Amino acid sequence: LRSAFDTPDDPFLPNEVLFRQKEQFSDGVGYGWIDALRDYAELQVSDAEFARAAVTYPTLTPTTKEGFMYRRIFEERFGGTGRSAAVGAVFTEPSIACSSAKALEWVEGWKNRTDPSGRAVTEVHDHGDDQIEK
Repeated sequence: LRSAFDTPDDPFLPNEVLFRQKEQFSDGVGYGWIDALRDYAELQVSDAEFARAAVTYPTLTPTTKEGFMYRRIFEERFGGTGRSAAVGAVFTEPSIACSSAKALEWVEGWKNRTDPSGRAVTEVHDHGDDQIEK
């Protein structure tokens, strides 16, 4: 697809756009946005609330404060706890960059990561983040 728009004599797109790194959809909004949401979640979910996450949400318990915050927002808007609409609406296995839980077993460094972002795949990502939560 890129080669179809690679017309140096009559450029349709600037090269920095045409040949930029592909991004997972959630990462395409920019890392500043992603990091700001994580920081916001830290302020919205207390350590005490997060410590009780398994009691508050016994099914598909959120593993991060960001996930806890999204779950709480969803449940406040659409009702229920436990086997709620939220439980049926979420992807239910660990993932990095849209992989499967099985794929996480293939790469030792991915096994314990909690960040589903594409930038967690440091081996192939231009701006991979070696410091993402593990």
